[in-house]
Amino acid sequence: MTVMTGWDDLRAFALALDLPKVEDSISWGNPGLKAHGKLWTWWSPQDYADAPVFKVAPEERDFLMEAAPEIFFITDHHKPYGLVLMRPDRFDADWARSNLFKVWRQQAPKRFLKDWDASNAHRLKEFGHDHTA
Repeated sequence: MTVMTGWDDLRAFALALDLPKVEDSISWGNPGLKAHGKLWTWWSPQDYADAPVFKVAPEERDFLMEAAPEIFFITDHHKPYGLVLMRPDRFDADWARSNLFKVWRQQAPKRFLKDWDASNAHRLKEFGHDHTA
């Protein structure tokens, strides 16, 4: 487990993945990162949830919160969306890395991914992704 102290740590972590088409953004007055023009990850600075926010499918969120409630949680504010929050003092870098890569791919145009995959087979393996499946 790693400790995240705020947006600067999360931003550095996500940018260290060195994925193309990722850019800084401001959403709802707070800094975040977009991938392929869509919000990718951000830090929720509210009093009720000072924590990193990740996109997930609702069924995955439920599983994560049941399997590891000491790491993952949701607030009433975030509940209607496909999001999960991670406790900053229990940051699971392996899960975050895998999730960010998966969401980055989901948000990418298919043509972009086809070209990127063809020239980045070594990167796919780095992220544990099997593009033959």
